[in-house]
Amino acid sequence: MAGHDYEYFKKEIYTLTKIDLNAYKENQMKRRIDALIAKNKIVGYDNFVKAIKVDKKLFEVFVNYLTINVSEFYRNPDQWVVLDKDIIPYLIGKFGKNLKIWSAACSTGDEPYSLVMALSEHLPLNNIKIIATDIDKQVIEKAKVGLYNEKSIAAVPEKMKKKYFTKVGASYRISDEIKSRVEFKESNLLKDPYPTACHLIVCRNVLIYFTEEAKDDVFRKFQKSLSRGGILFIGSTEQIMNYKEMGYGRKNSFFYIAE
Repeated sequence: MAGHDYEYFKKEIYTLTKIDLNAYKENQMKRRIDALIAKNKIVGYDNFVKAIKVDKKLFEVFVNYLTINVSEFYRNPDQWVVLDKDIIPYLIGKFGKNLKIWSAACSTGDEPYSLVMALSEHLPLNNIKIIATDIDKQVIEKAKVGLYNEKSIAAVPEKMKKKYFTKVGASYRISDEIKSRVEFKESNLLKDPYPTACHLIVCRNVLIYFTEEAKDDVFRKFQKSLSRGGILFIGSTEQIMNYKEMGYGRKNSFFYIAE
């Protein structure tokens, strides 16, 4: 498939979805898209664009395909221990009990739900409210359903499992009292406005798929979204090289503070 066709394809996809494929690493993304096109026995980007314009199901599959979903509660548990023992008490001490928390690129809900459970050790549930955003409508729908497999919830502390999950067949359903603390919204980190005056922003293992420019842009916008003294919690695969220049201090490897 010729390169100029892919340029056309990126423009068409942006018009249709407002997803900017230029922000993704081209070779990686092109391989994924070419594989999807071939799997659907379609020849050429232009024909694929025509197909997703008329076939709603294929359109949904395509958007879902663009989104990297790694579903896991309490991912990298040692970092959640730091959050529990150090970060949450610091935030409550500094900002009080009504914390404004944003789970950015929340995927299938495991992260915001993990956050509610972690916060529930420190605050009454009715004090907890998380804004959770993702670009993909399908994963938000999955998150609202709140059904997870055993592997997804493997790292959830045992008492939380007992308290907040119900076994349904081979799956586990998260309780409504946890679900009700999270407000899900569709949002694109590369183009939509960010929430303001946040006390904690969690965005983990998502930006690794972005180009350096797009990544920098998002980290800068996060800094502006945080209240002074607010915390950004990033993934174990990520680091902010020029964090000082962006207005962050470093609490430890995965937690940055807005200065």
